[in-house]
Formats: sequence, C-alpha cells, structure tokens
Amino acid sequence: MNGAMEPAGGEPEEVEGEGSGETGALRPSRRGLLGLLGAGVAGLAVGGAGGAAIAASAAGGQTAAGRSSVVPFHGEHQAGIVTPAQDRLHFAAFNMVSGSSRDDLIQLLRDWSEAAERLTQGRPLGTGLEPGDALLPPDDTGEAEGLQAGNLTLTFGLGRSLFTGSGEGGSEDPYGIRSQLPAAFEPLPSFAFDLLEPAQSGGDLCVQACADDPQVAVHAIRNLARIAVGRTHLAWSQLGFGRTASTSRRQDTPRNLFGFKDGTMNVMSDETEALAEHVWVGDEAPAWLRGGSYIVTRKILMTIEAWDRASLAEQERTFGRTKLAGAPLTGGGEFDHPDFAAERDGAPVIDMAAHVRLAHPDQNGGTRILRRGYNYVDGSNELGQLGAGLFFISFQRDPAAFVRLQRSLKHDLLGEYIRHISSGLWAVPGGVRRGEFVGQRLFD
Repeated sequence: MNGAMEPAGGEPEEVEGEGSGETGALRPSRRGLLGLLGAGVAGLAVGGAGGAAIAASAAGGQTAAGRSSVVPFHGEHQAGIVTPAQDRLHFAAFNMVSGSSRDDLIQLLRDWSEAAERLTQGRPLGTGLEPGDALLPPDDTGEAEGLQAGNLTLTFGLGRSLFTGSGEGGSEDPYGIRSQLPAAFEPLPSFAFDLLEPAQSGGDLCVQACADDPQVAVHAIRNLARIAVGRTHLAWSQLGFGRTASTSRRQDTPRNLFGFKDGTMNVMSDETEALAEHVWVGDEAPAWLRGGSYIVTRKILMTIEAWDRASLAEQERTFGRTKLAGAPLTGGGEFDHPDFAAERDGAPVIDMAAHVRLAHPDQNGGTRILRRGYNYVDGSNELGQLGAGLFFISFQRDPAAFVRLQRSLKHDLLGEYIRHISSGLWAVPGGVRRGEFVGQRLFD
C-alpha cells in the first residue's frame, strides 16, 4: 500500500494498477442533469460549515513534493484502510435515486472506479478543465488543478439497504443482490449516549476520501457526486481535519479536541496476523466481501465548554491517561500496558469507569479494531458553543466487534462530555483488480 513518489517537478509517476490510455469524459447524463436540479446538489453543503476554513488551509503546510505522493487504487484490499492515515477527510454517504435499477448501480460503480483511479493519480477527469466544446461544462471541476495526488485514497462501502430495500413499500431486493447479504451484516443497535440525527446517518453507499490536502479530498467527493447524478444523490457529508488515530507506530499518536491521545491499543497496519484476525473479512463471507472489511462511522459531538471547565485531575481520571504524555495513570510510556489492578489508598489508580479501562482489549475478550478518526468543527451556535468533536471511523472484520466495544462504554466517564449524533455501517468490498470495478464480484 505504499505510494509511489513522483519525480521532482514532474507529473505523478505511473504506478502499478494504473489504467492504460485516456478514459472517456465522465459527464452526467441528460437524466442526470435534470436530477442535478433536485436532490443531490444541496447535500454538498451538509456537514460543511467548516468547509471554508478547511479549503482556505489547502495551500498551507504542504510542499509540492509532499502533495505529489500516489497511493495505488488497485490492490488486494481497498486503499484508505491500512494506508498511513492522512491528515484530511471528506466522508460522504449517498442514497440511490428512487426507481434506479441494478444496471444503474453497476454502471455507477464502474464510473466511480474509473474516476477514482484517475483522481488518486492526481489526473484530471475526462478532458479536464477545457472541453472540446466550450458550450459544455468541463469534465473536471478544476479546484484541484496543480495540487497533484496528495496521497488521496478513496474507499467505497455498500449499505445494507442496497440488499434489503428501504423498507418503505419498495422492493425487498431492488438490485438483485439480497442472496449475497453477509450473515454478519446486521444493523447497529441503539447505544448509550445516542442522539442520532437521521439526516446525518446511514446511506446506501459511502465514500471515504482521505488526503494530505483538504482541497484534494473535497475535489474527489465533489466530482464523484457530480458523476453520480441521476443514479444516486449525496445524502450527507462530513469534513475532518487533524487525524485522531494512527495506523502505524511510525506515526505519532495525534490528539483529539479534548487534548488527549487515545486508541493506542488498536490494530496497526504492520500487524499482519491481527489484521487477518480483526480487520479483513475471510471465508465466512460471500466471495465479493473477502479481503474487505466493515466500516463504522460515528459523529461524536463533544461538549467542549463543559470539558474545558473540568480540572486536569478530572480529565485524566476520565481517560485513565496523563494528558501531556498520554501514558496510563499507572505509569510507563504511551504504549505501556495499563495496570488495571493497581491501587492507591485502597482505590483503583485507573477508575473503574475510565475510558482506557472500558475500551481496552483485556476488558473485551481481546476485541480490537482499526481506527481512522478525525476532528471536526462545524462552526458554533447562537450561544457561542462549538459544534465540534470526533468523526470516529473504524474498520473491523465483523460489526459485532464494534457493538461489543460500544456496549462496554455504557458507563464510560466520557459519557458526561459527549453525544453521538450520527451513525453508519457499510460493507467494504475487497480490493479492486485491474480491469475491475468496486464490488464487481457481487454482480458476477
């Protein structure tokens, strides 16, 4: 999954898996252009209150060389899972248009795969910014022109509703794939601290765009949404900045908006056996999902103002870690194992309801996940309170692993300072081979 660096000052280097030759222009159909006037365009604004700030920072902090790295789109697994976590996110959920067919879904995934290959190479779509006929819209929206690939990864997921229908009087097998529904693909239950907003939850499809440059990630989702018009529309999206998780010990563990390091015991990209056990789907699933995973997203609103008034002692008791070093309260370094049996003055050093205790694999039968979360800020309300928090992302072999962990957090001290306002679960098909499209084996 390592990216190929481009030669200094040149175009992104050709990498294994790149398609041969120029592809055709990816324009919305006539039906799509009509659909553009309805649902879909407005969805681009959802979750984007922080968009101006993120876009404005696109030019800062990244050298041209730093933006030119290419992550191959093709491979055994989809990119954007064990890929070293980039600093920026644009996550989007889509719903299929009412009346869309199996052929519409297949062609959409073909078009998205073709576009994703070019976007992750830092190449413009179709004829780029200048169509042969100036009376036509450009094939590429153009805001990423000159920014190069930026380590962009695009990870695609399929929602359970594609297999079962919406449950609102429509077909129970709208795309002829219900027989391919994995047994483990069950809806997430309700959890403690859930105040979910339906308009920001779920979706028939999802796309996770991660990049080193925020404008590269936004450009990718914008163009995929544009290509999809008439077949699916953007239901909701979320911008993220400042990754809150590491996928490798070579990356520093970042901090969340509470100022703490978290998730240090989660699966890392170099743990081959742990990935096979906890992240990659195996022979228990239909062939189309093998080598894939399940992605869970949770938008977690932090009550920043209440947290900022809490004492350091209370904050550290809540997490079970020191704030500065990120080490367990029982001592050692950030990655040292907490001593959950340690006591001081007859009481546990790490509170029985501390986050590090309740979330630790030792307390959950060895359950582990791979995390790729991001901070977000969606502006503030009329009271001056920040709409900010964590956009949590995890990959796991079985959604039941996430359910177990989340249920363990029912009594988490963090519950006083957080609310879960968005939730989603999608199956992530295995990697895309050259000449294939995302999820192709589902339809073969």
